[in-house]
Amino acid sequence: MDALKLRKWDSAEYLKTDDDMVSYLQACMDEAGDDAAFIAKALGNIARAKGMSQLAKDTGLGRESLYKALSGDGNPSFATILKVMHALGIKLNAQVSHA
Repeated sequence: MDALKLRKWDSAEYLKTDDDMVSYLQACMDEAGDDAAFIAKALGNIARAKGMSQLAKDTGLGRESLYKALSGDGNPSFATILKVMHALGIKLNAQVSHA
C-alpha cells in the first residue's frame, strides 16, 4: 500500500483574482468574530498571493515585519492593517450589525 502524502493547505495558492481575495477576506471577517489575529492572517494570505515584496514596497514596511505582523501570531497596529489594505486595493466598509 502506498503511503498517503499530505501537504499543508495554503489559501494563498487559491487566491487568483481580486474578487477571490475580497470574497475570502469577507468570509474570514464573517467567521472571525473578535479574533483580530484571524483577520491579520487572512490579510497575510492575500498579501502572499499578491506578492509580499511588492506589498513591502507599496506600504514602506519591511518584508520581514509584514510577514510577522500578518502571520496570525503578530499584533499589527491598526495603522499597519490600513496600509496593507490600501496597498492591496481593498476598502474597509462599515455596516450595521444585527447580532
